[in-house]
Amino acid sequence: MGSITAEVVDTGEKRDQQGRRVTPVERQLELVRAYQASGLTQAGFVRREGLRYSTFAGWVRKHSRFAKVKFAELRLPAPPAAAGLEVQLADGMIVRGVTVTDLVALVRALRS
Repeated sequence: MGSITAEVVDTGEKRDQQGRRVTPVERQLELVRAYQASGLTQAGFVRREGLRYSTFAGWVRKHSRFAKVKFAELRLPAPPAAAGLEVQLADGMIVRGVTVTDLVALVRALRS
């Protein structure tokens, strides 16, 4: 029988007790920012970067908690006492306004 030659290469990656790679928080943030700027879906981004989807999705959730909240100020005319429209969004938020234009502007501002 022939002999087997093996080479051990230390890449400097840290691993946990189960042998999984440990990615520093700075690198996680760097990847999440790159994903947000990429225009790709999470699935497309992880394929490109060679990451596990569930791991990356967890990083996105974890680091999105610390993202800055954006607010938009809208000035709408006072609605007449008897008339008005009401829309309930998918997340349960109720938006009220007088005209369809007002409601559309409010929903767009909330989603931007």
